[in-house]
Order: sequence, then structure tokens, then C-alpha cells
Amino acid sequence: MAYTEAAAQRPTADEKSHLLEASILPVWLNQRTIGGLGYVWIWIGMAVIIATFQLGAGGVAGLPLTTVIGTIFLANLVLGLVMALTADIGTEHGISFAVYLRAPFGTIGTHLPSVTRGIVAAAWFGIQTYLGALALNGIVSYLGGFDSWVFWYVVFGLVQIINTAMGIRAVQLLASIAAPAIIAISIWMYFTLENVASAGGHNIWTFAGDAEMSVVALFVANMAFWSALAVDIPNITRFLKTDGGEKSFFRRNRNIFAAQFIALPVAQSWIALIGAVSFIATGDWNPINVIQAQGTGVTLIVLLAMVILAQWSTNTSANLIPAALTFVNAGAPRITYAMGIVIAGIVGTLTMPWLILNHLFTYLGMYGAMLSAVGGIMVCDYFLIRGRRLNVPDLYREDGQFRYFGGWNPAGLIAWAIGGGLALYFIQYAYVVGFPAAMAVYFILMKAWVLPRHEQAEINDPDDAKYLATSVDLNWVYTAENGMQRVKTADIPSDAIAREDL
Repeated sequence: MAYTEAAAQRPTADEKSHLLEASILPVWLNQRTIGGLGYVWIWIGMAVIIATFQLGAGGVAGLPLTTVIGTIFLANLVLGLVMALTADIGTEHGISFAVYLRAPFGTIGTHLPSVTRGIVAAAWFGIQTYLGALALNGIVSYLGGFDSWVFWYVVFGLVQIINTAMGIRAVQLLASIAAPAIIAISIWMYFTLENVASAGGHNIWTFAGDAEMSVVALFVANMAFWSALAVDIPNITRFLKTDGGEKSFFRRNRNIFAAQFIALPVAQSWIALIGAVSFIATGDWNPINVIQAQGTGVTLIVLLAMVILAQWSTNTSANLIPAALTFVNAGAPRITYAMGIVIAGIVGTLTMPWLILNHLFTYLGMYGAMLSAVGGIMVCDYFLIRGRRLNVPDLYREDGQFRYFGGWNPAGLIAWAIGGGLALYFIQYAYVVGFPAAMAVYFILMKAWVLPRHEQAEINDPDDAKYLATSVDLNWVYTAENGMQRVKTADIPSDAIAREDL
């Protein structure tokens, strides 16, 4: 097909389809701007969040420090496997998490799991913004005496919203600046806290807490920690650079592996270590409190600046983008990408994050349990049911194959309810229960019930040349005249690649 430039990737509200909006259309190969190093910076920035400090402190309260770090590292490697699988949805087809969920849940059913994830992401935005506001308030009150975390919450929240609304390039630029600074400052922070521990007569490597904590509980808590990003990572990987025509899974996804299997486990373990050392040194897992109690002058300002950078770099890619895209998906075409980001900020504030923080691990466990089931359904649908082939045009058609029963796929909804319910019931083992249970239930229901009644083109005709994109060096391109079609990258003019989330 020859590419027609007019109205490319720009559906309007006049088209009256609740499935179309520019920011949730597939990202083309020549629109993908994040390289392997950029993805590493993003993940390093995301790993430095307050819950990571608490994770390390909670572990060392009952386990040896080496056991804590080893357990967290291993849990992140296992999660890396899940993320590597779901990431291919983005690198192969260029579509977002919420749009993909139209396949296993239906064009209307997608909103239940996706908006659930969106609210969770928005709540995390509120938590991170609150912590950043506390750090900002600490700096300003130290320098000038002005004391109002509420004021700084509003200012910090607006700055993050504007930064994210500028697109993925702005998010990547922030990460490339923030991550190296975070690494340098965190190293300094570790040695400072280790000296405090030594001065108090504590050897961090022989410290033995007496709280009730098991390796399994710590492992599962860390799985819950990243369960959200394990399912919605296509939101980011659809912007990762990859070569067209690359059929090998490993070569096609080469830019994700250093981040998922090195940067995430190492950064998460390192920041957890700092939280553990903070707890050993002072009895307080929160380095913000420790910094404000121990630091003065430039030391105080620099360390609190790290906290601000960490919350900012996490919020843009891990919270605001996922939340915004789920709200766009739910409100298309009326809600744009920028509007979705603003809504995410408002919802995150309405969750009253200063209260959630007091029950953080309960919150982590519950949403991690529910989202573990979504991960199992996604992996089953994409790899076991469809073999990575996807009838992408029908994802954007209200009367297409993903309508199922009036817009709902009962296989996905029932599997989510059963898998998520079991994960909540066995909360100590949430992820390792919810993920396989939902996968098995979904597979059985699709094969025995849904597929015999609702044909899926890519399953009936498993032709790579028709239903793959990156692997066959093509792009899913929407135009007002022709709908969704596949186009060679060379046929897309450079002046057509701009989009609001780029």
C-alpha cells in the first residue's frame, strides 16, 4: 500500500469511535526514540522510590542483610522474565497496554483491568509527589524558613505533569540526567549511613533483627512491587528502537535485556540495601527522615535533591504515562494524552497518598495480587493463544472480532476474578498463585468456550505475513481514508512521524 499522508495517525472526535485517539494508536518503527542505554536510565530512575527503602528495612528487621539483598535480586530476575515477555507486545506491534487488553478482555471489558491499573498508577503518582514535596519543603525551610509541603506538592505535581505531557523524549531526557545523579548520590548516602551504623556499634553485615519475616514473604512482596509495570511495560517498550524484519525474539528485544536483567535487579537491590542500612543505623527505614536529622548545609540539600529526582523520574514513566493512557483508552476520542495526564494527577491527589503511605505494604500486596492475574492472562493470550500474531485493525473496530459478547470477553474477566481472588486469598504467595491460575483458567475458557463461538482471524489463519509487524518490517498505520493498514517504514515520510506523546 502506498502511504497517504493526509490525516495520518490523527483521528478526531468527529469520527465518534471510542476506540480511536492519536496517543493510543500504534507507534511506528521510525517513531521509536529510546535506545538500550536510555531504557536503562529509565529503570534506574524508577527503582529509587520510597517503597524500595522500606522493602530493604522490612527484610533486614528479620533476616540477615545478605539474605535480604539476594532475595530481592532474585525476585527481580524472575519479574524480568515476565516483563521480557509482555514487552514484546510493544516492540512487535507498537501498541499500548490498555489497547492490547481489548484482545483478552474485549473492547469494553478492557476498561476494568486497565482503569484499575490506571488508578493504582495515579495513586503512586500521589505518593511519589508527596515524598518529593516533603524533600522540597525540607530544603526550602532549611534555607529560608518557608514551611508548607502542600504548596510544594502542588508545584512539584504541576512540574511533573508538564514534563510528561511534553512526550516520551522529555521523559527520556529527564531519566538520562536523573539516573547518573541518583547513582552518585546514593553511593555517598550508603557510606554516610554505614558510618553512622558503625559509630553506633552496629556491623551491618552481622546485624540480626528479631521481627517476623520469611524469605518467601520478602520474595513475594518484591514480585508485587513491580507487578503493575510487568503488565503495562508495552507503554514504554513501544518506543524502544528495534530493527524492522528482526524475527528473533532476542535480537528484536535486545534493548530491553540490560535494563530488565541487570539495571532493575542491581538498582532495586542497591536501594533496598540503603533502606536496610538506614534502619540498622537509626531504627528508621526512611532516609528522608534520617537525612533531615543527620544532614546540614550542602549535605542536606544534595541528599534531598536525590529524593526529588528519584520521585520525579519514577513518576513520569512508571505512573503518569500508564495512568494517562488508561484514561485515554477509557475516554477516547474526547480525552487526549495531555488531558489523561492531568486526570492522573487529579486522581492521584484524591487518593490522599499521605494516608496510603501508612499502609504501603498492604496496598502493595492487594494490587500486586490482582495485577499478577492480568499478567498471566496477557502472556497466555499473546504467546499461547495467538502465537504473537495480532489482528491489530480489529482492536480499533467496534464491530470487529474483539467485540466478543457485546464488548466483553468472559474468558478474561472470569480468569481475572479467579486468579486475582486466589492471589488475594493466598496473599503471602500472591504472585506465584495468581499468575499461573489466571493463565490456566484463561487458556481453558478460550479454547473450550470463547474461540468456538467467536473466530479470531490470526488464530484461524496463523500467517506471520498478515498479523506481525516489526518481525516482517512493517508498521500498523492508521489513516482516515483507509483505516488501519500495514506500511513499510520507507513509505512513511519524515514529516508525518510527529505525535503528541512523542
